[in-house]
Order: sequence, then C-alpha cells, then structure tokens
Amino acid sequence: MSRPQGAVMGLDYGTKKIGLAIGQTITRTSRPLATIKARDGKPDWEALDRLIKEWQPVALVVGRPLHMDGSEQEMTRRADKFANRLEQRYRLPLFRVDERLSSQEAENLLDEMHGKGLYADDEVDRMAASLFLETWLQQQ
Repeated sequence: MSRPQGAVMGLDYGTKKIGLAIGQTITRTSRPLATIKARDGKPDWEALDRLIKEWQPVALVVGRPLHMDGSEQEMTRRADKFANRLEQRYRLPLFRVDERLSSQEAENLLDEMHGKGLYADDEVDRMAASLFLETWLQQQ
C-alpha cells in the first residue's frame, strides 16, 4: 500500500478513553490532539466524527498494546476490533503499530515537562498517541 501524504491521526485505544494525536507526513512530526471518552470500550463516535471532519486525516494509525515479549493480550484484540470499526466507518487507510512502552514514555516525558504527576490523566493518552504516531511517521 502506498503511503498517503498529508495529515495522519493516531489513536491510543482504551476502554474508558481514547487518546488522539495529529501528525503530518511532510514534516514527520506529531502532537497530542484530544482525548475522547469511551464507555465499555465503545468510543464517543460523534466526538470522533467531529475530529475526523475537522482534521481530515488521509490515514489513521492505531496502537496495538502487546505484552513485552510481543504476544497479544485482551487489549490487543480490543484495539484490533476498534481499528476494524474505524476502517469500516471512515474508509481511510489504517495502519496498526506496536505501542509497547508508549504510555510509560509519555508519563516520563510529561513528568519532565510539568513535574511528577502534575498533569491531567488524559494527557498521557494523547501523548502516547503522539509518540507512537511520530515513530510511525519517522519510519515512512
């Protein structure tokens, strides 16, 4: 599949909230964007629809939470199911990426920026999405 050019949205799936980041294929950079609520693993589709319409990404990148040995876990299957729904709903190219340690890396970065624990809980999800999205962009 050829790589799309333009804005790309990263999504860090969770059963209670989903962190979003926006990146650009030209600069290969990303930034945290928003966090949307989820209920029992189902996202607030209206909020996501608004963000997709506003940012008009050419592709979506969804993180796959894996065990440290690379094996799948229950959250991997849930994230894959979410990715499949995104693909059906928005008809955009969708890429799945390994997100191991992205939340820990996000917490460390936010601790450095704001002080240990001096940031909102949902900032971690947005930052994690930004980190794995930027890694994906750099590999393209």
